[in-house]
Amino acid sequence: MFSTLKTLITGANARAEEQLRDQFSIELIDQKIREADGNLRAAKITLASLIQRQRGEARQISTLKSRCADLVARATEALEAGREDLAQSAASAIAEMENELTLRKETHDRLEARILQLRQSLEAANRRILDLKQGAITARATRREQLIQSRLNQDLQAGQNPLEEAEGLIARVLQQDDPFEKGQILREIDNRLDNSDVAQNLADAGFGAPERSTAAEVLQRLRRTQ
Repeated sequence: MFSTLKTLITGANARAEEQLRDQFSIELIDQKIREADGNLRAAKITLASLIQRQRGEARQISTLKSRCADLVARATEALEAGREDLAQSAASAIAEMENELTLRKETHDRLEARILQLRQSLEAANRRILDLKQGAITARATRREQLIQSRLNQDLQAGQNPLEEAEGLIARVLQQDDPFEKGQILREIDNRLDNSDVAQNLADAGFGAPERSTAAEVLQRLRRTQ
């Protein structure tokens, strides 16, 4: 029983987490990009420090080489002059500088290897961040399209589609009675009721003078006056 409840709770928590991640996916993407940018800046600072140390070692190596070469030349002159004591002292200093030079070269080489590795990592990380930022732009556009489509679907399901409402209003206007035609019909009804159209009907049939002038009659009169 307890194991079943634990499994159900774990599944519910996982679903809730997935829903939360889906709902705030854009915010999470932006936050992850900010974190990646922060890590990239920290890596750049580390790289700058390594390069600075490498350059310092290179300067020390150059200085040691110059001093060592100078002491070798002086010790050689001392030997030629028979000053074994001075040559011995110079040889001891030269040995110490050569040992230090060896250590500094090793340090310089290690720094160079670390710098090369870190540069490659930075370049790869920078490319990935650029891809992520481009992907975030695409994701935001996709999310806006999804929200718009979701609203349209909700309107359609709720029967509140503005397009359908506009079509319905147009149909209602077109289905309404024409007031001008209705007025003509009313006049015809009134004429029939008071028999005022009987004479005109007989005139139209050719019996007696017409009650109303027509365009043809007017045109005929105008021609006779010419």
